[in-house]
Amino acid sequence: MIIDAKNYDYTEINKIIRESADEKFELNNVLGQRYLGAGTSGKELLITGTPGNALGAYLNGSKIIVHGNAQDAIGDTMNDGAIIVHGNCGDTTGYAMRSGEIYVQGNAGYRVGIHMKSYQDLYPIIVIGGKVGDFLGEYQAGGIIIVFGIGIEGCPVGSFCGTGMHGGEMFIRSENAPTGLPKQVCCNEATEEEKKSIRHYAERFVKHFGGDADELLMSKFWKLTPNSASPYKQLYVNN
Repeated sequence: MIIDAKNYDYTEINKIIRESADEKFELNNVLGQRYLGAGTSGKELLITGTPGNALGAYLNGSKIIVHGNAQDAIGDTMNDGAIIVHGNCGDTTGYAMRSGEIYVQGNAGYRVGIHMKSYQDLYPIIVIGGKVGDFLGEYQAGGIIIVFGIGIEGCPVGSFCGTGMHGGEMFIRSENAPTGLPKQVCCNEATEEEKKSIRHYAERFVKHFGGDADELLMSKFWKLTPNSASPYKQLYVNN
């Protein structure tokens, strides 16, 4: 189904998507409509334009592809599915996401992966192709965040990376390690074996956007994990 979004607000678009027997939708002329695809499962949305905040919030298994930029809070509290952005995105990407995957070709804003978490076989993944702003992985409790820093000079993450981190992992592709890390974060150069653990996501990234996974993984990566002695860990993990 093809929907010209120019004359619809988000409630009308989402109603059409939910109630239609169709599984695939092309949304053209999207301009700032919020909550597109929120809570859906079993649907595929191909969006041309710029969706508004909370794209794919509470996503429950659908796939959303954006040919353009996305705004703040994409994948907010998503349960499952995939969001693929052929452009840049705003702040709080993947806020509190619990599973599923988000791939962004370009840059992302502040607080990417804030409060993301995992539980048993629910495991969220965020992959950013360019750079990210401050507070990457703030209060991260699970899952993996990968920043490739493609075309970026210097370290591709901002200040206060990993503040409050108490679970999960981050992989930062950079010659230089992030600076000014809080004491509750350990930062070590990733081993070849550790880089193999993210190959699957590198291959998915280049499948979406082009490039060479081998070339990406030949570079130096820094792996960030919670410090086992961190006071934050004691708040959230039973020993």
